[in-house]
Amino acid sequence: MTPRDGRWAVEREDSQRASSLHHTQADAEAAGRVTARREQVEFYLHGRDGQIRERDSYGNDPYPPRG
Repeated sequence: MTPRDGRWAVEREDSQRASSLHHTQADAEAAGRVTARREQVEFYLHGRDGQIRERDSYGNDPYPPRG
């Protein structure tokens, strides 16, 4: 999820087009998490500056916690 032209874009890795565009970050986050859970992939939440603010794994975690 990244800022794009005044809106928030939900994007898949290595994709040229956004999966969806939203007016608020909260709406984009909700849509992105639904997609990440459904497709069992990593979810990255970017801030306005483009830096990753949060990251969650919804399957296929390459570094699962021990114990």
